[in-house]
Amino acid sequence: MTEPTAKPTAKSYDQKGASTFAKNSSSIDKNDIGHNQPLSEDKLKNKVAIFPDKAALLALFTLPTSENVGSESARIDSTGIENAEIEKFAVNETNIAEQRVALYRAQHERTRLLYMASAATRPTYLVQTLKAQFTEYQQYLLAQQLDKRGLMDTDALERLWQQLHVVDDIIADIVRHMPAQQPAGWQLTMQDGHNPLRFATVGKLKHGKPILEQASLNSYVLSHFGVSSFTYDRGYYIGHVVGYLFSCYFCAHLSVSYSVTSLGQQVVADYEYASLETPHMVRLLQGLDSYCKKRIYQLAVICARLSVFASDKRIERMLIAEVNDFDKKLQQQHLDVLLLQGLMPDNNDSTPLF
Repeated sequence: MTEPTAKPTAKSYDQKGASTFAKNSSSIDKNDIGHNQPLSEDKLKNKVAIFPDKAALLALFTLPTSENVGSESARIDSTGIENAEIEKFAVNETNIAEQRVALYRAQHERTRLLYMASAATRPTYLVQTLKAQFTEYQQYLLAQQLDKRGLMDTDALERLWQQLHVVDDIIADIVRHMPAQQPAGWQLTMQDGHNPLRFATVGKLKHGKPILEQASLNSYVLSHFGVSSFTYDRGYYIGHVVGYLFSCYFCAHLSVSYSVTSLGQQVVADYEYASLETPHMVRLLQGLDSYCKKRIYQLAVICARLSVFASDKRIERMLIAEVNDFDKKLQQQHLDVLLLQGLMPDNNDSTPLF
C-alpha cells in the first residue's frame, strides 16, 4: 500500500472547524465506533455533505506544532498540560470535568469524520503516518540507542514498527464483526497510579507524566472504539465493549495489575453513556463472536509488545547489565588478596592477580 501523499498540517483544519461541522451533522453512524448506531434515512437526507479533505483530516490526528500551541484548537486538544497547570485545574473539579468532556467530544468528532470520509479522502494507513508522534515509538527509539550490548530483539521490533499498518487492518476487521451497541462506561484502576495504556491525561496525576492527546498508539486504537482519559490513578473509558476487552488483554499480556468497575452515571456529566454492572458487561462480551475476540487479542498483543511499559522493561535490563559489567566473584577474590597483604585496593588497579 502507498502512504498518504497529503502532508498533515495543523493549520488546515482545526478543532473549531470540526465543531462547526458537528453543529451541522447528526449523531455518529454505524461506522462510528463509539456510538455505533445506524442513521435513519431522514437523518441521512438532512446531513450536510461538507467534509474535510485528506490533508485536513490528517491534521485532526496530528499533534499541534509549536507555532499554534497557543491556539484555541491546541488548548482543547492538548490535555497533557504542564504540571503547574495540572495543579491549578486540580483544585477545581468542575474544570477537570469540563476538560474531560471537551476531550471526549473532540475525540468523538474526529473519529466520526474519519469513518464518514470517502475512500478517496480517508488517509491510507493513518497509523503509520502518525507513528513518529506516538510515545511508544519515541521510547522504542530511546531504548534502541541505549542498547549497546544487543539485549533487545531489535530486528523483530523494527519489523513490527515497519508493519504498523496491520493495526489499521485489524481495527477495520474488528469494526466489521463487532455488534452495534450503545456506549458503556467503565473505569480501570491501574497499579501504583501509572498509565500503562497511555490514555490522554486530564487534571491531577499521581505521577507527573502527562500524555498529550493523540500522542499514543493505544489512545489511537481505543479512539476507534470510544473515548478515554486518565486522571490521578485510573482511566475513564466510554465506548464499545471491544475497547474494554482490548484493555484487559493488554494489561494481562504485560502482567499489569488493574481492576475494573462500572463508571458511575455522574462521573462524566454532559456525555451520554450507560453505567453497567458486571452482569450486563458479561452479556455484552457474550455478544462478541470468537473471531472478533481473537482479532482484539492480536491487536492488544501488538500494542503490548510496542508499549512504553515493555520498552521500560528492556531499558531496566540494560541497567542491570551495566551494573553487572564485570566478574564480581573474581573482583572479590582480588580484593581479599589485597586485604591479606595489608594493601589498600588501588582504584587504578583492575588487573586480576590470578
